[in-house]
Amino acid sequence: ESHPKLFKIVAGRIVALDKFGEFKPQELSNIVWAYATTGDSHPKLFEKLADRIVALDNLRTFTPQALSNIVWAYTTLDVSHPNLFRKVADHIVDLPNLRKFKHKELANLVWSYATAAGDPQPMLFEKVGDHISTLGKGNLRSFRSWHLSTIAWAYATANESHPELFEKLADPATKQQHFFTSKQVHDFLW
Repeated sequence: ESHPKLFKIVAGRIVALDKFGEFKPQELSNIVWAYATTGDSHPKLFEKLADRIVALDNLRTFTPQALSNIVWAYTTLDVSHPNLFRKVADHIVDLPNLRKFKHKELANLVWSYATAAGDPQPMLFEKVGDHISTLGKGNLRSFRSWHLSTIAWAYATANESHPELFEKLADPATKQQHFFTSKQVHDFLW
């Protein structure tokens, strides 16, 4: 259970910091993730954190988990910051590959971009779809049912077509059909 008063005090202290740039990428990610998981939205804090990330020359020091958690947190709390989403998407699109991204991170990324208002970043969807499409069957079978349904739902919601991706998702989805909840079946078929 969260403690709203404590979260408000901490948010105020972080916003007031002069040396805000001393936060490491994982710390920035953990802060927004913590607020999102408790449902405590603090607009000034989220604006300052996003502005800090956008001002960076690059995002090379951010792990896939940090990137995924950041956009997930902003989307979960319905905090709009188009420049942040553009910066993260551009960084991911420019990566040589997405091998370091775990299944959950890929699912959370596309869910975040499909759910957030604004430009859905079609190049990001293309990059993620191309990556998943090149995975071998063994790797695809390690996707959990919620990863598969979330990815399928995100592409449909964002109106992003990627036939090779859906062809690749069909085999593990068929093999895991008994693990799908009714919502996951709905999301996958959306």
